[in-house]
Amino acid sequence: MQQGRFGRLNPVVARARRAVARGVSGLDTAGSAPPLVLVGCSGGGDSLALAAAALHLQRRGGLRVGAVVVDHQLQDGSQAVARRTAEVLRVAGADPVLVERVTVSQRGHGPEMAARLARYAAFQRAVARTGAAAVLLGHTRDDQAETVLLGLTRGSGTRSLAGMSERHVLDGVTYLRPFLWLTRTETETVCAAEGLDPWLDPTNRDTTLTRSRIRHDVLPHLERELGPGVAKALARTASVLGADADYLDEQALAALAAALVQPGTARQRTPQSAPEQDPRPAHLSPGPRAQREPERPGGAAPSSVVLDAATVQATPPALRRRLLARACALAGGETPTFERLAALEDFALGHGAAGPVQLAGKVTAWRHRADAEHARGCLELRGGSGSTPQQTTPTQNNPGSAQ
Repeated sequence: MQQGRFGRLNPVVARARRAVARGVSGLDTAGSAPPLVLVGCSGGGDSLALAAAALHLQRRGGLRVGAVVVDHQLQDGSQAVARRTAEVLRVAGADPVLVERVTVSQRGHGPEMAARLARYAAFQRAVARTGAAAVLLGHTRDDQAETVLLGLTRGSGTRSLAGMSERHVLDGVTYLRPFLWLTRTETETVCAAEGLDPWLDPTNRDTTLTRSRIRHDVLPHLERELGPGVAKALARTASVLGADADYLDEQALAALAAALVQPGTARQRTPQSAPEQDPRPAHLSPGPRAQREPERPGGAAPSSVVLDAATVQATPPALRRRLLARACALAGGETPTFERLAALEDFALGHGAAGPVQLAGKVTAWRHRADAEHARGCLELRGGSGSTPQQTTPTQNNPGSAQ
């Protein structure tokens, strides 16, 4: 790496270093030692370039840099690749360097999502072991463009089209993506300038995978037919929509808090469409409104989430579906697809059949009759017996959702 170099610093290397410095600038520096960050490193060009830029900041004393190398065990020789990558990082000065071997289970997920879930679980374990302030990820502008295009093809909403954010928190772990405005070509330039030999992942050339087809076939075709700059424009779209999506999510959380009927001690109510022998649980009754989204104690889903129907119906359409999607997750379900969320919204507005409405993750929506406290009744999203939340996307977008 370019320590003790002679001559002019490569401008792309300088840009990469500035990007990392800007990305970590918001981390807590209150302690006596600089904050520790872990670079999620596969050995590929993007993550090696990220590690090189972060280690430059460590040499300047502003950061401590470790790394997590995840061995997905999906290819022959993956253990040797992980071992080699870890050694390169240790020699460069990263400490600690953890190698996490994971088992990728495709039950209920495609191969890309299954690997992603396993990888993020490994990151979470590494942060728990080291106390790191953040995990740095090497996603580039090209990755961002692919994500937005993938969302467009699936008919997604604002959150998915916002792509990947530069900073987000998942399960208590802060993830930073400093390279979202650098291209893949630029990370290759950094590796060359730093004397690094990146590993070429063969799955990145596997066009049976949707993202690889977008990378190698679709985006190059668009650039040829529409002119250069398509990837940059898609990334710019994500940047514009990201702030909008953040604001809408914030407002939807406030709307959920306003609509939520907290557990209390009032009388039971019977769902309009439920048999008389299946009354609403007694503990689900009016009480103080929540000031923030309730947490699931111990990670378990509550038996049900009850919303005031009048409040839900009065919520602006731009927020209502977000509110309902959050309520589904709170009840232990999955993020609803566009079609299921539209059906739930119609049901909440009092349209169509008497219900119930079935949702993914064993959640069922019921309507309750009006009473003295709830002029238009209530909407209950009831989780399945003993159900627990299913993790969907660790990156904060779901291309199939309506949000």
